[in-house]
Amino acid sequence: MAVGSVFAVFIPALMLPGPDFVAVVRSAMTRGSRAGLATALGVSLGLGFYAALSLIGLSAILTQYQWLTWFVRILGGAYLVFLGLRLLIKRPDPVEIAGEAPRERSALLFGFVVTLTNPKAIVLFASVFATAASGAMPLWVMVLMIGLVIASSFAWYSAVSLVMASPPIMGRFRDTRHRIERLAGVCFVAIGLKIMSDARSPVAA
Repeated sequence: MAVGSVFAVFIPALMLPGPDFVAVVRSAMTRGSRAGLATALGVSLGLGFYAALSLIGLSAILTQYQWLTWFVRILGGAYLVFLGLRLLIKRPDPVEIAGEAPRERSALLFGFVVTLTNPKAIVLFASVFATAASGAMPLWVMVLMIGLVIASSFAWYSAVSLVMASPPIMGRFRDTRHRIERLAGVCFVAIGLKIMSDARSPVAA
């Protein structure tokens, strides 16, 4: 069945560290589990958005207009580099007051935007999900696939967030929050530069 073959590729790809993973870890370890879960939800909604686009023809568009693929990769890579540089040059934040409510709304938007500007996510869905879609595929199967993308993504990144925001982890890294920010910045810059360097790689038809 198409669903099984698609998710046999998607699940391992989901678990590989990338911009989404770094975003969730950074939110959880610097702002707590609630912010981490909000970022995980934002990432999951972004992946669901791309799943929906791929099932309605994203692959055909990117294959026909390779310049659009180049543009998306350059823009997404540049955003990740920009985000990484901001984390590298920012001053350490003061320790938050206990009980202060984290800004879940901005954390959710942060996760969504990072995923939206992640060209690797676009290419993954365009090359895997779109090839599974056909005119004969029932609408309910497409909806099921999109729902499974969101559910599996949220389950994985929620687990990552809860582990990283657990008291033992937070206690160990509480005094090194700025180092976590710097490490996340380095990761974003490195991933962004790699995406930009691969910008001319074509999307397979």
